[in-house]
Amino acid sequence: MAVREIWLVRHGESEANVAAARAEADGADVIDAGHRDADVPLSPLGREQSRALGRELADRGVDDVPVRLWVSPYLRAQQTIDLALRAGGLDEPGRRVDERLRDRELGVLDLLTAQGVRNRYPDEERRRRWLGKYYHRPSGGESWIDVMLRLRSLLHDVDRLDEPERLLVAAHDAVVMLTVAVCLDLDEPALMSFAAEHTVANASLTRLRRDAPGALWTLEEFSAVGHLDDDEVTEHSGRKDDTRVS
Repeated sequence: MAVREIWLVRHGESEANVAAARAEADGADVIDAGHRDADVPLSPLGREQSRALGRELADRGVDDVPVRLWVSPYLRAQQTIDLALRAGGLDEPGRRVDERLRDRELGVLDLLTAQGVRNRYPDEERRRRWLGKYYHRPSGGESWIDVMLRLRSLLHDVDRLDEPERLLVAAHDAVVMLTVAVCLDLDEPALMSFAAEHTVANASLTRLRRDAPGALWTLEEFSAVGHLDDDEVTEHSGRKDDTRVS
């Protein structure tokens, strides 16, 4: 037996998501997140989203087959899956906390709004526009291809698992998007086209499947949020320098 399905969960809305939206609306340069990125907790809405996600996972029978759980070390992802498991009445599968599932690192641009990047790092803004976000690596941070490299390493480890049939992953929007890109072997034009049409909502579920080890992955579902009420759906895409650029 080997992993044939990957279920990717994005964390629920976080306090930093809320602070970023507020800063953008106020025209501020800096996002007052109140925590370092690894320690940002869920917002009250994010906790409700996570509980709804847990009930959805239970309804879908996430544990009908042998399942393993891999989680980002960041607090918001840990809180999301903890709340989801409790709300769904699910026994916790074997958990692995893996640093390769952390959110994309933005270096000097961390905690800056789009306006803040333009005002404080105009040269970096020009580089971003010239290179595009696939290749642009902010000083001290990561490009999309940097994140894809660590995810390729992680997926190699997935292929070495010989017990679970299903892998449940709790992580971040960039991790979900770029895991899909790696599994579907999307090049830059294909990924940028896909990203222009799709965003990863908070507490959403994305599913990948393959018929056998070594077989091609197929995307069964992307950013499903049917378990959330309309007023509970939040995307909070476009973190700082992640605005869509050609």
